[in-house]
Amino acid sequence: MLKIEALPAFTDNYIWLLLDEATQRCAAVDPGDATPVLKWLRDHSDWQLSDILITHHHHDHVGGVERLKTQTGARVHGPAAENIPARDEALSDGQHLEVLGTDLQVIAVPGHTLGHIAYFHADPARPWLLCGDTLFAAGCGRLFEGTPEQMFRSLQRLADTPDSTLVYCTHEYTLSNLRFARAVEPDNPAIGKRMREVTELRESNRFSLPSRMDIERATNPFLRCGVAAVQHAASERSGGQLDGDVAVFAGLRAWKDAF
Repeated sequence: MLKIEALPAFTDNYIWLLLDEATQRCAAVDPGDATPVLKWLRDHSDWQLSDILITHHHHDHVGGVERLKTQTGARVHGPAAENIPARDEALSDGQHLEVLGTDLQVIAVPGHTLGHIAYFHADPARPWLLCGDTLFAAGCGRLFEGTPEQMFRSLQRLADTPDSTLVYCTHEYTLSNLRFARAVEPDNPAIGKRMREVTELRESNRFSLPSRMDIERATNPFLRCGVAAVQHAASERSGGQLDGDVAVFAGLRAWKDAF
């Protein structure tokens, strides 16, 4: 069973490091900066970086790839539909790959970018998801390239994973996302509880991630477009009745962009 550790990068990014303690091999996920990974490898000199997993092409996710590959020889896996530096394996929806002896399913999740992918490990005992900038804790990514309908469908695909799925997204946005969630659903007790818990974590300089899918379904407004209170809030903010979940999602995303 792999361990997963967070390496902070820039101001609020996380580079996830997948660790196979049996072989002392590891994989880096979305290394926008090579420096934190190389420092970790220097501090753990018996370990080898064997793989790099990329979710999408933005610089804060790929900026360190070429340096890492040059210095470690790691194999680079990334979305086929995007220009990923030094990519060795181009991945498309529904593919499976084995990394560190672990099966990962590729899920296409267009919206934030058109070729964005996620990686899902479907172990019933401990499922987990590497979702880049598509699903955030209590939020979702901005629509830089895709449409609201694409992003809504992508989020629904991720939300179809089991309740116990651990959600490894790549930014520490949880508190600001929860402030928005509270504005949308001020009477949702699960949001209030989560806000208190995450505030305590961040005040102690601890990570708010990973999240868990059942918590997301209970507190993330972008996964709750079918809930009457969310529909009402989005419609009121938009100045007119929003019909259908995609319209509600688009209204929420526009609201969040200006929040």
